[in-house]
Amino acid sequence: MKLLYEGTITNQALRKQQPFYMRQLTMDDLPVIEQVQREVIESLPEKAALQPLSTEEFLFILQGHGLLIGAFVDEQLIGFRALLIPEIDEEHLGLDIGLSESELSKVIYQEISVVLPDYRGNRLQQKLADVIMKEVPNLTQPFRYVCCTVAPMNIPSLKDKFLQEMHIGSLTEKYDGMQRYIFVKDLERPNQRYTDYITAALDDMYTQQKLLDEGYVGIGFKLVKGFHEIQFAKPV
Repeated sequence: MKLLYEGTITNQALRKQQPFYMRQLTMDDLPVIEQVQREVIESLPEKAALQPLSTEEFLFILQGHGLLIGAFVDEQLIGFRALLIPEIDEEHLGLDIGLSESELSKVIYQEISVVLPDYRGNRLQQKLADVIMKEVPNLTQPFRYVCCTVAPMNIPSLKDKFLQEMHIGSLTEKYDGMQRYIFVKDLERPNQRYTDYITAALDDMYTQQKLLDEGYVGIGFKLVKGFHEIQFAKPV
């Protein structure tokens, strides 16, 4: 078993540090993957904030169409993160951000990322992101774009994506009419520069959509009078 990361983590319920490690997940891990996903969804006050993966989707990833990385304490799975090599169809996220059909094969999705409640507050989602993104060059084909969807009021996921220097490229309806941001990161342009900075309230979807239509992208949060606003700017 190849370990991808080793460190310590705080169990918030026990209030103590514990050693943990990360490794790639396999078909043998599927039952516990789904159990952890169920536990995390049950713990959420707003269930619609997280789009779960089905058994078929987990199988698709585990059969060579992506990557799953898990974090473990004493052989117990406490969190995981997924990358998916998507099928190219009319729902492809690359189309939502304006990519040409020839570029769609260069897109990989960041899928679900979950952490059990007892281990939140350790920036484990970000650590899982760092580890799984380092594995992208080892996949079966080269990728240029990383895309994902995030519910507009899912603050932890928004912070997670901005910390990874992803930006909001689109705001559209997905999953049978649910509004979602489409985040993207261009791996070939890691030091993107911006101009014309402006903010919009987190719940002002009309202004945000107008800014996106005018060529702005969402690049982060800004505190305005104690409230989070989305910071927009134009790529240079």
